[in-house]
Amino acid sequence: MIVACLRIRLHLPGCNSLKEKRFVLKSLKDRLRSRFNVAVCEYGNQDKWQLTDLGIATVTTHTRGADKVLQSVVNYIERDGRVQLVDMERETY
Repeated sequence: MIVACLRIRLHLPGCNSLKEKRFVLKSLKDRLRSRFNVAVCEYGNQDKWQLTDLGIATVTTHTRGADKVLQSVVNYIERDGRVQLVDMERETY
């Protein structure tokens, strides 16, 4: 069993309140969960309007499959016009 984790820092340039940030993040997290079957949580910068840290995890039987899922997640996030990818870190266990 392979567990792969992705830590992502996002900038949300269009958000001017926590309410707007929550709306964008809820939509993004729901789409990632349904499209890629991954676990997603916000774990940092929860009180800042335009910055957030997301943790994304997947469990597979092969490292190659985990890498493919996480790369697809990154590509999807990069195409989303509401957020900008600032930093990213991957780990596989």
